[in-house]
Amino acid sequence: MLPSIALPQRSIRFRHRSFMAFVLAPEPPIANWLVELDKWSRSSPGFFVGRATVLDLAGVALSEQATLHLIGELGERGIRIAGIEGIDPGKLGPALPPVLTGGRSAADERAPDGAGAAKAVEPPPPPPSKEPASLVLESPIRSGQSVIFPYGDVTVLGSVASGAELVAGGSIHVYGALRGRAMAGSSGNARARIFCRRNEAELLAIDGYYRTAEDMSADLRGRPVQVWLEGAGMLIAALE
Repeated sequence: MLPSIALPQRSIRFRHRSFMAFVLAPEPPIANWLVELDKWSRSSPGFFVGRATVLDLAGVALSEQATLHLIGELGERGIRIAGIEGIDPGKLGPALPPVLTGGRSAADERAPDGAGAAKAVEPPPPPPSKEPASLVLESPIRSGQSVIFPYGDVTVLGSVASGAELVAGGSIHVYGALRGRAMAGSSGNARARIFCRRNEAELLAIDGYYRTAEDMSADLRGRPVQVWLEGAGMLIAALE
């Protein structure tokens, strides 16, 4: 009779990681909110592609069927919902994404027109002392590139091409032409600013407030400008 041999048990390894996510917070009436979202998306195409997105339903009262319909509408716009917050888990059906709790919101970032701007759910922890508080990019940012630096300022010594984007926790400085999207104060810093030598931006945003190219005065295009928040609005002024 062969002796019994205890085989080692194979364990399942779990890991904990934190990721940046964006929150969409719809407001009633949903149809009007979707119209505003479409307007925003036309000015920033592909913004949600490959990004984790959470649906905050705290501001609306939707049935399970209505929630599924809204998720379907967002899916048709290329926005895939990874989770839901602001809803009683007991009301969640098996067909809906999971309920997320404990997310640390950086700020209640809203667009002035009520479209609802994206906000960070769980920003990364403050950088260790060895991490720089600013990022300097010596090369131009090409179309399709995305630079995200939530710890501080971002400085670009060249230009930012159309279709590229910069996301900074602090201010953004572009010493060339800014043709893409620049989003400063992404971690809830309302004092952040945007500076560029030539304003041809598709979208400018600070702490969730944004302005698209269509919303900018024609005399501010092609000129050095600075952008900042004052009161409940975002201001753009020429530097010349």
